[in-house]
Amino acid sequence: MHKSGFVNIVGNPNVGKSTLMNQLVGERLSIITSKAQTTRHRIMGIVNGDDFQIVYSDTPGILRPNYKLQESMLRFVDTAFVDADIMLYVTDVVETSDKNAAYIEKVQKSEVPVLLLINKIDLCSTEQLEKLVEEWHKLLPNAEILPVSALEKVNLGMLFDKILSLLPEGPEYYPKDALTDKNERFFVSEIIREKVFLNYQREIPYSVEVAIEAFKEEEKITRISAVLFVERPTQKGILIGHKGTMLKKVGTEARKDIEAFLEKKVFLEMFVKVKKDWRDESFMLRSFGYDQ
Repeated sequence: MHKSGFVNIVGNPNVGKSTLMNQLVGERLSIITSKAQTTRHRIMGIVNGDDFQIVYSDTPGILRPNYKLQESMLRFVDTAFVDADIMLYVTDVVETSDKNAAYIEKVQKSEVPVLLLINKIDLCSTEQLEKLVEEWHKLLPNAEILPVSALEKVNLGMLFDKILSLLPEGPEYYPKDALTDKNERFFVSEIIREKVFLNYQREIPYSVEVAIEAFKEEEKITRISAVLFVERPTQKGILIGHKGTMLKKVGTEARKDIEAFLEKKVFLEMFVKVKKDWRDESFMLRSFGYDQ
């Protein structure tokens, strides 16, 4: 008997969905920073065994959209509600149970098993946790509640066993050696975007999108050309920095991670272009892989 299914991870921004996904898959597939809304796409991570295949899916945080970009991000979340075999609804010890009532209502109506994960339990007392479990049990009586710490790997083994027990019988959806549904170019662009999130403040990281224009694999080196799109000339100046110092720093940090990811020497060149209001332009969003 072979078991398989889609295990979709949803929840509000900054509750630790990407950290959880990366720990469950055993690979760093999703961007993790302390800033909200770092995940923009729906990213799948695949875990295979001889008699099972779990397809985890990390989604953007649930938000109220202000741009077409965020509308696309929200559609990724909505899709995750439709095609799940098991739903992981992630909350944490900080957020209150009344946040995003509309989505909690969707979880209540879910026809598939729901595991409600209270994350970051390393940051609270036993008494606080007991109170949270009680609150969530009243709100989602049909969900099974599991307190976890994705960062400290607390109860993740128990979570894996639970997922495996709930997984329906089914075929393998991807080859057994597949790790994700995304290609190398996608992860290279995500690595660069992560470095932008880590090195800049305020609106800059949210105004940047990365496009890989060239990806040439040679025998001893991979040559990559990336364009960083921003919305305004002032953002371009900040991104590049005085005499190019900031862009060089981002490039150096990204190149090291890309070399580790590709397990090969990399030559990375980056350019910055202004594309006014790209977050609200359907054509640009489609070109970046957002469904419009």
